[in-house]
Amino acid sequence: MNRPHFLFRPNMQNEDHRRAWRLLQEVPEGQKSAFIVRAILQMEQEERLETMLRRVLREEKVTVAEQTDSSQETGLPDGMMGFLDALMDE
Repeated sequence: MNRPHFLFRPNMQNEDHRRAWRLLQEVPEGQKSAFIVRAILQMEQEERLETMLRRVLREEKVTVAEQTDSSQETGLPDGMMGFLDALMDE
């Protein structure tokens, strides 16, 4: 089985590419493949975690909105608010 090849040719006009190149140059020889593999897998994991976090936050937002709606429905009657306002004015 032939090993697949990967060629990284950074565009030195691009700041992200220059930064990536500097980081890659700091990795000892013989460890660059492992470094790239870890970087790719970490990015993929971060994307999955971000997706999960967004889903949880969306669900929580809906739950809070539903609780707010139900608490408004069971709030004080309008007449009670008028009574309390009258007490405050005295």
